[in-house]
Amino acid sequence: MSEAQVVSGNGWALATLDDLGEGPGFRTIRKELGVTAFGANALVIPNGYGGNDHYHDEQEELYFVHKGRAEFTFGDGTTHVVGPGSVVRVDAATRRRYMSVGDEDLVMIAIGGKDGYVGRDGRPGDPEAPRVANG
Repeated sequence: MSEAQVVSGNGWALATLDDLGEGPGFRTIRKELGVTAFGANALVIPNGYGGNDHYHDEQEELYFVHKGRAEFTFGDGTTHVVGPGSVVRVDAATRRRYMSVGDEDLVMIAIGGKDGYVGRDGRPGDPEAPRVANG
């Protein structure tokens, strides 16, 4: 695999998932874009494949399904199939497993972190900067 094609500047970085890798498997968003406040990975998973049953000691996780369909099985024995646009939150100690169950590759983002939300700490930027329509 070639080196990630990340574009970055003073305080920002961007890339496409294709820039971060090719084929099935993990694509490391956190490392490649320099994220320090939480973990983030993209997963590209062919039909019939998935992650191992696992849990975490401290890290809560959030999964976002971008493409395909994912089957999540949780430690309480429940199973749910979700599609594009779905978000799934899992407590650290809750066992979980995911599997690609659609006709196309499952493309999903997994975000992990601990110690909670910092609150609404946004501040106004340059008042002379152009505004976004309806913004």
